[in-house]
Amino acid sequence: MSLLNRRRFLSIAAAGGVLAGSPALAAAPSAFWKGRALGAGASMQLVGIDNVDASAIFARVEAEIVRLEKVFSLYLPDSEIARLNASGTLTGPSFDLLQVLSLSGRLNRATDGAFDPTIQPVWQAKATGADAATAQDLVGWQHVQFDSAQVRLGAGQSITLNGIAQGYITDKIAALLRAQGLRDVLVDMGEVVGLGHRPDGTAWKMGVAAPDGTLLHRVQLSDRALATSAANGTVLADGPHILDPKGGRTAHGIVSVSAPSAALADGLSTALCLMDDAAAVLVHFPEAELVLRA
Repeated sequence: MSLLNRRRFLSIAAAGGVLAGSPALAAAPSAFWKGRALGAGASMQLVGIDNVDASAIFARVEAEIVRLEKVFSLYLPDSEIARLNASGTLTGPSFDLLQVLSLSGRLNRATDGAFDPTIQPVWQAKATGADAATAQDLVGWQHVQFDSAQVRLGAGQSITLNGIAQGYITDKIAALLRAQGLRDVLVDMGEVVGLGHRPDGTAWKMGVAAPDGTLLHRVQLSDRALATSAANGTVLADGPHILDPKGGRTAHGIVSVSAPSAALADGLSTALCLMDDAAAVLVHFPEAELVLRA
């Protein structure tokens, strides 16, 4: 797992252009938003509403992004995860943090440890030139304990939720828009959720591309999420940035997964970069689908 903006090296966009309406779609009103989430570019398209009428909704979205950054950002010193890493304990964790930790535990078990947020000390060591072998001894999800009262890490541990938090934030923004009565939206907060349909009534058409921009696969989404991990999207001094918690190699350079939730798709795409047997993992998540692996 890696920096939260790692997938910005990977282009995931609507095949016809998410934010540039084509003539065929011009008759249907749409509102478009571009901004930032967790330090990287983000975007939305809302069908059936224009930008003027959507301004209050966009303000709510921006406030929700700020709130969630205060939970998951490694770079805000007062975020929940930063405070947890600094002291090893966090009292009164938010519902959002507990939700993501719970899903992380499910993914850790289903992937036989390939998904492990306690990889953070190894990533930090490799990024700074410190002793990665010593940091490897700190990896182990089994040492993480949490409930509604407290989160506690093992001695010397720190965690990153970068392999799942973007998906969770995407889900939360999609839920916010649905609560506003919107049914046809495309949300890209690092991972993608397509609700309903495009202005022409067809499914959202997505393209999965390699870091160099080469289109690898086309996907249609309707009430579904898509997440893609590119191991070489960011490269550390000694190799890909998606690190095996067991110290092994990165098995696949790019993995794309579709699922009902972006958080699940996000975590699975991260873990499956490290694994050959995708079927053994997906049997635990029958609603998820391996879209691309290369």
